[in-house]
Amino acid sequence: MAQDRTFGTARPAGRPHRGRPGQGRRPGGRPAEQAQQPGTTSEDAIVLYGWHPVCEAIENPKRPLRRLLATENAARRLAERFGTPRIAPEIVRPNEIDRLLTPDAVHQGLWLEAGPLPGPKLNAVPADALLIVLDQVTDPHNVGAIVRSAAAFGAAAIVTTARHSPAATGVLAKAASGGLEHVPFVIVRNLGDALEQLGAQGVLRIGLDSDGPVEIGTVELRRPVALVLGAEGKGLRQRTRETCDVVARLDMPGAIRSLNVSNAAAIALYTLARPA
Repeated sequence: MAQDRTFGTARPAGRPHRGRPGQGRRPGGRPAEQAQQPGTTSEDAIVLYGWHPVCEAIENPKRPLRRLLATENAARRLAERFGTPRIAPEIVRPNEIDRLLTPDAVHQGLWLEAGPLPGPKLNAVPADALLIVLDQVTDPHNVGAIVRSAAAFGAAAIVTTARHSPAATGVLAKAASGGLEHVPFVIVRNLGDALEQLGAQGVLRIGLDSDGPVEIGTVELRRPVALVLGAEGKGLRQRTRETCDVVARLDMPGAIRSLNVSNAAAIALYTLARPA
C-alpha cells in the first residue's frame, strides 16, 4: 500500500469564548460501535470551516447545527445560495475567525460548530456495503482526502479507532471538502476485534499493501466488502494483516512503486466499486 512518511499535525480548532477544547483529542474515546465524526471535542462539538464543508453541513438535514460565524461577505453568499439557511449566522470580522483556527487555515469567512452524524452499527452492516477501515492512519490531510474519495465512491462508513487517529481539527473536514456529510465514522476500541466481527458477518476484508501477494484487480469481489488501509510509513499491523481475507497490492508500471495512502485509497476504491 502507499506509504507516506511526511506528514504534519495541525493545531486543533477551538470554540468561541471557550479556549481551544479538544486539543490533542482523537475522533472517539467512545465504546465500540458508537458512531461519531472526527474532530469531536469532549462536548461532541465538530468544527467545520470553509465554503464547501460548511455549505454541505447546512444542506445535510441529519447534521445538527449549533453555531455559525460568518463575515459580511460570506453571509451574503449564504443568503444568495440558501435564502434563509437552517441556522442564522453571527456576523463577525475575519480576524475573529482567524483567532479560532491555525494560521494556515483558509476559512473563507465561515466557521461552524456542529454535532456528530448518526452512523451504522458495526453489528448491522448492510449487505451491499463498501466500508473503509483505517489502521492508525494519523495525518488529517490524508484522512480527509480518504473521506472525500469514500463519498465519491459511495462508501457506507469509515471504521477507525479512538486512539491513533487524527487530532480534533477542522483540517480533516477541510480536506474532505464536504465528504463528512456523506460518510459517517464508526469508532471502535480494538481494530482487530472489529475486523473479526466484520468477518463473522461475511464482510470480505481486503488489506492494501505494496507487498501484497495478489493484484487488487484480480480479487474476486463480493459485497459487503471492507478496504483496510495501513498507517503512513508502517503499513498494516501484523494482527490487522492476519485478520484480512486477502492482502492485495496496486501494480504500477512507473519508476515509483508506492503512493500516498489517500491516493492509493482512491484507486483501490475505484476498483472495489466497479459492478460485480
